[in-house]
Amino acid sequence: MARSGITVEIVGASRLRARLEDLSEEVVRELKKAVEESGEAVAADTRRDVAKDTRNLERKVESRPANDGFNATVGWHDPEDYYARFLEVGTRRAPAQPALGPALEAERARYRGRLTEAVRRALR
Repeated sequence: MARSGITVEIVGASRLRARLEDLSEEVVRELKKAVEESGEAVAADTRRDVAKDTRNLERKVESRPANDGFNATVGWHDPEDYYARFLEVGTRRAPAQPALGPALEAERARYRGRLTEAVRRALR
């Protein structure tokens, strides 16, 4: 049985999803771009902070767009990188060395501003 990778999901504009038909294509495009930027920011912060024994996890963390571009999944998508989970949460014998969780929390503080700026850019 293959194990899945470890990922987090960045969800964008969920409250606006029902109103997307009313938004201009430019606003929708800018919102998708902001979600992509957030995903890339989480991936970059994770790369910076992840344990670097073999540098495998640093190289393989990535952000992937999902759900028509209004979501991004960030993390290790390859089942062979299952051990990233052990670094994130720790084990009985090894303390946690989280990188993905703290990166997500750091982006959470910037996310609303990123979406707001995206809408402003589109409406100029």
